[in-house]
Amino acid sequence: MSVGGFVFLAIVIVAAIYLIMLFNGLVMLKNNVSKAWANIDVLLKQRHDELPKLVETCKQYMGYERDTLEKVMQARAGVQQARESGDVGALGPAEAQMRASIGKLYAVAEAYPQLKANESFQQLQGRISGLENGIADRREFYNESVNLFNTGIQQFPGLIVARLFAFKDAALLEFTADEKQDVDVKALFN
Repeated sequence: MSVGGFVFLAIVIVAAIYLIMLFNGLVMLKNNVSKAWANIDVLLKQRHDELPKLVETCKQYMGYERDTLEKVMQARAGVQQARESGDVGALGPAEAQMRASIGKLYAVAEAYPQLKANESFQQLQGRISGLENGIADRREFYNESVNLFNTGIQQFPGLIVARLFAFKDAALLEFTADEKQDVDVKALFN
């Protein structure tokens, strides 16, 4: 084989290795998106399991606040449905409804000193608040993973490999402008 043949073979081998590394990098980014979603899913499931306990604790004291308790459970069902279907687009609005209903529940609980003093209520409220913070952190990590993946499949030369192997953009977990607004605390007490 001539020198030109060896050079051509070397270029082909280097290009093949580069494409393999590029493909593997995109697969890693795609798997990071899946892992980030799974991390959110774990916390959503934990919160899902804690909410009935909180509602049951509240029922003992808040007999006349059935509407508030039902809204929490409806919001819980909406998040569960979005979570189980993996529908990132539906999760944002469901999460907003969940946060609003939990906020309303906590605001209404202020009118029940015995409930506020109940140790189970305090523990559950602390646990759910901690889960909410964890969900917010994981949401940020998920969106960062999606951003890295989407950037990787949209930039050259990753774009070529992404099209070749049918990599699709992942959806960001986004919220509408209404969902991003500050909570109207005064309205929670009405």
